[in-house]
Amino acid sequence: MFDIRENLKTLPDKPGVYLHKNSVGQVIYVGKAVSLRNRVRQYFQSPDRLAPKVRAMVSHIEEFEYITTDTEMEALILECNLIKKYMPKYNVLLRDDKTYPYIKVTLNEEWPRVIKTRRVTGDGGKYFGPYADAGAVNQIVDLLSAVYRLKRCSAQRFPENHQPCLNYHIHQCHGVCCGGYSREAYMEAINSAMDFLHGRDKRIVNHLKGQMEEAAEALEFEKAAECRDYLMAVESIREKQKVVLSSVGDMDVVLTAAGSEGFHVILFFVRQGKLSGRESFFLGSAVEEDRGAIISSFIQQYYSGNTMIPKEILVEQEPADAQLLEQWLTQLRGSGVKIFTPQKGDKKAILDLTRRDVVEMMKVLDDRARNEQEKTDALIASLNQFFGAKKRSWRLEAYDISNTNGVDSVGAMVVFQDGKPQRRDYRRFKIKTVEGPNDYGSLQEVLYRRMKRALAGDPGFSRLPDAIMMDGGSAQVSAVEQVLKAMKIDVPVAGMVKDDHHRTRGLVFGGEELDLKRDPALYKCLGNMQEEVHRFAIEYHRGLRNKTMRRSVLDDIEGVGEKRKKQLLAHFGSIEALSRASEEDIAALPGLNLPVARRILTYLHKSVVKQ
Repeated sequence: MFDIRENLKTLPDKPGVYLHKNSVGQVIYVGKAVSLRNRVRQYFQSPDRLAPKVRAMVSHIEEFEYITTDTEMEALILECNLIKKYMPKYNVLLRDDKTYPYIKVTLNEEWPRVIKTRRVTGDGGKYFGPYADAGAVNQIVDLLSAVYRLKRCSAQRFPENHQPCLNYHIHQCHGVCCGGYSREAYMEAINSAMDFLHGRDKRIVNHLKGQMEEAAEALEFEKAAECRDYLMAVESIREKQKVVLSSVGDMDVVLTAAGSEGFHVILFFVRQGKLSGRESFFLGSAVEEDRGAIISSFIQQYYSGNTMIPKEILVEQEPADAQLLEQWLTQLRGSGVKIFTPQKGDKKAILDLTRRDVVEMMKVLDDRARNEQEKTDALIASLNQFFGAKKRSWRLEAYDISNTNGVDSVGAMVVFQDGKPQRRDYRRFKIKTVEGPNDYGSLQEVLYRRMKRALAGDPGFSRLPDAIMMDGGSAQVSAVEQVLKAMKIDVPVAGMVKDDHHRTRGLVFGGEELDLKRDPALYKCLGNMQEEVHRFAIEYHRGLRNKTMRRSVLDDIEGVGEKRKKQLLAHFGSIEALSRASEEDIAALPGLNLPVARRILTYLHKSVVKQ
């Protein structure tokens, strides 16, 4: 049995991370410390000295463990990773795992494009954002591509006989693939597009006005009306971006607000002196009620993901570990990052502006959080009643199989925590042991592999579900229960049954079916789960199928890689035309020679004979 008092005596005076666990060994809190000895002992002092929420957490601690690190920076990184892994009940948790859209100008390409992306990488492209309004991003990308007739396809090389796509024929692209447009003129258009993204819209307005006037003089009224519509769109987009101060560059503003339902963090994006978006995050009640500590936890979790890190982060209260966070963010960004609370000047004005906005937001945020909590409580109550349990939270996993007549068969697993998708926990499986269209056998393989990895201690599969939801009825449930019984794993399994219109109808469990239409909370959650697992499975299957379809007979010829395959098909147009070519014609292509040409023709002629 773990003796807390005895183990407190052995704590080292070193930096590291500590993990508090409850009676069933579940991690309920993760923290970092400059000195593990001093920090962990603070939890077990006189209860009267502890805040009520800390006291409540300590009452559930049955044991703790710790990991020492060489530096405080290492402790911060480890703490962040462990919070993401265990999702401890008493930590401040950033539950929203969505990523925000950016606009990317692909300057790393010879003919750059303007595209929407949710990933920021160091590939030489120019990124603008993030934007909270995905609709506005789509509108901006479409507007710039249409106004400047920019290249939209991802192709990088164009052979001599390349045929332009539809965008060229409908005058939505200059057709750089045909060689009819100079790169100088094209880059001028790209620079104009980037001016607009930087908030300088004078060039695009003048461009559109000039085109509209020319079209009107030439009596091309349809084209003039199109330019007028584009001008109206520019004005509409400009109004969505509120100018704060022209002297301010890129920064984020992080504020906290204590509502009746718990803490909120509100994040404002300021780009090129313009407030480009705002997003709120409900964190629930926090053990640490110090706003600086909440801001620190938020910064760790939010910026550790794939997101753009600005050079300045304005906060209403500096975290105690602000200097450490700055060092960590600087490593992630590759250049200096500063976290501070401005006391005067333009940045103080921005902070005051956003503070006033947060005050106005609070009622809406509280109402939203209250509604979400009511929905969650109703769902948990329904699940408890259905399964005869008394759980405070439900982790559900759903499974589905997708294939085409048994070919490229795949399995998909999605995870919902209290009705909300946990996309970082989704998993997919390529079926290995089952041949043909056997969904039951495929489900058994997927569940066996998933549970086997959990029993082996794989961190990606270690958390078992509270219940498993199968896409199907009693037959699917029975197939999965056989696997769980053989592996001695006690997890209830229910089947999500669909009606004749392929919509979720009921839930099968213990030989009985519950009509979900009588339970709106359960009906909505399971309907979303069934659609999500079906989408996830089909998406994976479609990707494998497309990869298979892209295979060519040339893939089986020794000495012909992806580059040579593209070169041969681009030059000859088809496998049939290639098979009619002479060895000399093939060997004349750059990088090819007679032995390879001879091998290609020998293989192709044998293939024709076999057919």
